[in-house]
Amino acid sequence: MSNKRYQLHWVTAVISVLKTLKEMIIPILLIVFVNGTNDTGKWYLDYFNFFIFGFMLIVFFITGIIKWKRYVYWFEDDELRIEYGLFVKKKRYIPFDRIQSLDYTEGILHRPFNLVKVNVETAGGSASQKAEAELTAITKEAAEVIEKEVAEAKRRKFAVSEEEDQEESEEVFVVPEEPLARKIFTMSGKDLLILATTSGGIGLIISGAAVFLSQFADVLPLDRIYEGLSVFIKSGLFLVAFIVFFVLLIIWGVSVGMTFLAYYGFTVQIADEDIVITRGLIEKKKVTVPLNRVQSIRVVENPFRQLFGYASVVIDSAGGGVGQEGARINLLPLVKKKKALSPLQELFPDFTFEVPTQKLPPRSKGFYYRIHFVWMIPVIAACSYYVFPMGLFSLLIIPVIIFWGVWRQRSAAYEIYGNQLTMRFREISLQTVYMMKKRIQSMEVKQNYFHRKKHVATVSAAVKSGMIAFNAQVRHMEVKEAEKIFAWYEPKRVLKETEEQDDNE
Repeated sequence: MSNKRYQLHWVTAVISVLKTLKEMIIPILLIVFVNGTNDTGKWYLDYFNFFIFGFMLIVFFITGIIKWKRYVYWFEDDELRIEYGLFVKKKRYIPFDRIQSLDYTEGILHRPFNLVKVNVETAGGSASQKAEAELTAITKEAAEVIEKEVAEAKRRKFAVSEEEDQEESEEVFVVPEEPLARKIFTMSGKDLLILATTSGGIGLIISGAAVFLSQFADVLPLDRIYEGLSVFIKSGLFLVAFIVFFVLLIIWGVSVGMTFLAYYGFTVQIADEDIVITRGLIEKKKVTVPLNRVQSIRVVENPFRQLFGYASVVIDSAGGGVGQEGARINLLPLVKKKKALSPLQELFPDFTFEVPTQKLPPRSKGFYYRIHFVWMIPVIAACSYYVFPMGLFSLLIIPVIIFWGVWRQRSAAYEIYGNQLTMRFREISLQTVYMMKKRIQSMEVKQNYFHRKKHVATVSAAVKSGMIAFNAQVRHMEVKEAEKIFAWYEPKRVLKETEEQDDNE
């Protein structure tokens, strides 16, 4: 194995500068542009803020260049070794057999130079970092070299273990060739358009704009803005409604465009024991998920998409950090529910993707809406008293909450298929979760005083999702059914109790 040291592409320095500017954008705007120029009569004092801005740019560029020059990687002793650091030199050694996946991203600055960003994911990645290692910009040929080094090291280790198991055999071990990727799912143009239209990104854009504007609350002329809005509202209700509709239409268009660019060319492939997902138009991403790290499979149906028979499929992976794409992955962002079975069965042949049939007892309905009366009654009383008679319309909250609770109760279901537990529940979206017993990290049966009176209980099953846990739970089921599920999860304990009972008899 060559000990040749490799350096990142010079685009790394540019990306580092842009990343620093992005992180410092608010302080820079406050220091430089908000203060503007000073009328002192001396040009070097008038434009002092802009001199600061130019000095900061120079510092950022010098820092980016030094970071680029100090970052090197090489292969040695079946390890990916990295050396980096601006003022303090740091080294990181990553054994090839710990590397679970290499995720690729092609941004705007990568594609003209045929470059990629490589995230190295390992089995023991920590929650405090995005990836075990990040190669900001290398050529695609260099990325292929890393892939080959990792694959060859793993095959060598596999070959050695096979030879040790077959020491007495004269059969010659032949290292198998790397299998080709097989396409499982491709999102059509129609599905992509529906996904973009129903993505719900409008709320994210509005909340993002609100957070951005809140940073400038102290410097914005709020009094003038309020006076202008007052005059504008007085100009006519129709004009105000038209402007609001036009603004929302623009935000919706931006949301559709962002989703379309992010999921363009969405393809799912299977290569050996890995799921490979590629997507993106401007920024192309490639994510690799080992099949043995998939902890659960979720079919998610929001009410609007459910009307038209559409759903999305999400998988929880044991890899990745908190909030990272490597933990909760959109396997099928949008698909006709009837057509989802074929790719899922091909990817996960051990699972049974049947609709659960075990429903909740009728006496559990009240638990789904009674608790909401705790906040409903004070709100309705206050509205009815202070805004009488219009406040009486707040009474309409009661049937809405009751309908929502009954809807959730009727949606809940569960089923045990051999070593698989299927749980279905709804908050707003309907989720059907498929979990193998060996992947469930913990299970809990909860029962309060009111549950015991009605002989119901809540079952919660937790699976690993990145460095945190995802909890699937069916609330207020028959207590006997809850105990049956718990006994299924802990067969040894139940067997021991059964033997003790037999001995006593």
